[in-house]
Amino acid sequence: MPDLPNPAHHTDFLVKAKEALDIEAQAISALVPKLNGQFSAAVQTILDCRGRIILIGVGKSGLIAQKIAATFASTGTPSFFVHATEASHGDLGMITADDVVLALSNSGQTEELIAVIPAIARRGAKIIAMTGKMDSTLARQADVVLDCSVEKEACPLNLAPTASTTAALAMGDALAVVVLKARGFTEEDFALSHPGGSLGRKLLTHVRDVMRQGDRIPMVSPSASISNAILEITKKGLGMTAVVDSKQTLLGVFTDGDLRRLIEQGLDLRGLIVSEVMSANPHSISPDKLAVEAVRMMEVNHISQVVVTDTEGRVVGALNFHDLFEAKVV
Repeated sequence: MPDLPNPAHHTDFLVKAKEALDIEAQAISALVPKLNGQFSAAVQTILDCRGRIILIGVGKSGLIAQKIAATFASTGTPSFFVHATEASHGDLGMITADDVVLALSNSGQTEELIAVIPAIARRGAKIIAMTGKMDSTLARQADVVLDCSVEKEACPLNLAPTASTTAALAMGDALAVVVLKARGFTEEDFALSHPGGSLGRKLLTHVRDVMRQGDRIPMVSPSASISNAILEITKKGLGMTAVVDSKQTLLGVFTDGDLRRLIEQGLDLRGLIVSEVMSANPHSISPDKLAVEAVRMMEVNHISQVVVTDTEGRVVGALNFHDLFEAKVV
């Protein structure tokens, strides 16, 4: 760990950082009174779009545009980013009359962007401008204009895009949030776009996807000896065995915890059969339930294994907490 700077410098660093954060926070707060009919028109334009939402920009504005495009795409609105320079060298072919173009430029005069706006308009695509200059060329050529102007940049030279890019990002987030709410976008919809993420796994992984099946399910008949039940528990490594009838209907379970309790009671296990000591009416879960519901069942009932049964009560699977952990739903 590096040494702390001179105390005087340390204080100065913190003061300057606070000033920068205050400026950026004020830039976002200043957007609120700028929300007007143009914002509502932008939302409606996006909702009416039959194609894709295409973000376009250059430099720092281009980077913000990429993030906004990713936010729209992940929240149910097909979207992608096109660099304005590449657009003038062939990428305009990605844009159709059914699309909506969201163009970002703080100055509203970025040459590479202004050069392609007329061509986009000729294609029939609607243009929404996000700019800090409402009297700029971009603003005049757009169908809808969102005011993202800031009083000053957080940069002490008032040159590096800082507060202005923060404001543009916040405005883009506001657009995406309003649109997703208007579309009725749900957690399940979000998960479909994020199957590799933790939320996706929790909302898309079902018990049937992680349960043990076939020969991996520990099962014994109600007349099985305790010794045979112990062998089944050991062989299948699940910490329990289901007790089933000839149709594999669940009658009960016998766990390693049950075994320990029998030993503590000093009972002679040699003369016992499993139906005499099993836990009747055990907890079970359907294979169609979400895996996270199995997690909740185990936590609420303080158990570490659960049997999976079909609608007829027949055993079709089994799983324990470790299986759910490996599936990354815990």
